[in-house]
Amino acid sequence: MKKIYICSPLRGNTKQNIKDAKKYCRYVIKRGFMPIAPHIYFTQFLADDIKKERNLGLKMGMELMELCDELWVFGDQITDGMNKEINYCKKINKACKKVKA
Repeated sequence: MKKIYICSPLRGNTKQNIKDAKKYCRYVIKRGFMPIAPHIYFTQFLADDIKKERNLGLKMGMELMELCDELWVFGDQITDGMNKEINYCKKINKACKKVKA
């Protein structure tokens, strides 16, 4: 099954952004693919407002990205964290596309 890395905002309205990320995961599943959304999972045990833990979460997410087939960008804004993910995606030559869901 093709694995899709979910790139969407976390910071700001975190509660709403996680809710939106879950919606994006369902969007991916309905298309027959497996969503990988580290910002939903890692926020269960890492504090995004603690710089060291945020950086660790980003690093681990990028390692997961290496296992994915594509990165799909969701949402109306590109945050700093998303920008890092997009740049890393390009660096490792993965497909990256903007999706409206």
